[in-house]
Amino acid sequence: METALRMDLAYVGAMGSRRSVEQRKASLRAAGLPDGPLARLNSPVGLDLGGADPAETAVSIAAEILLLRHGRPGLRLSETTGALHLETAPAVSSLSLQLPISETC
Repeated sequence: METALRMDLAYVGAMGSRRSVEQRKASLRAAGLPDGPLARLNSPVGLDLGGADPAETAVSIAAEILLLRHGRPGLRLSETTGALHLETAPAVSSLSLQLPISETC
């Protein structure tokens, strides 16, 4: 964890209870990690989506990474206005798609 926090990584996260998070931070401080790199630790990891199983926990972690990657506020789309998606890829309708046609169809 200490090595990862000293590196120029886009995201460093760790799972754990709030108590284990505080214990981890205390151990990292005791090992000489400055507050700057320590502040980059996303822990407990993920967003509060109410997940109750490993798959839902994974979704909450992926959602947090996407939120940070794109700098979005993480609001419900039904509560926002404006474009739903960033303009980074061509629209599907503008792509030429050719599918083979089977003579048995």
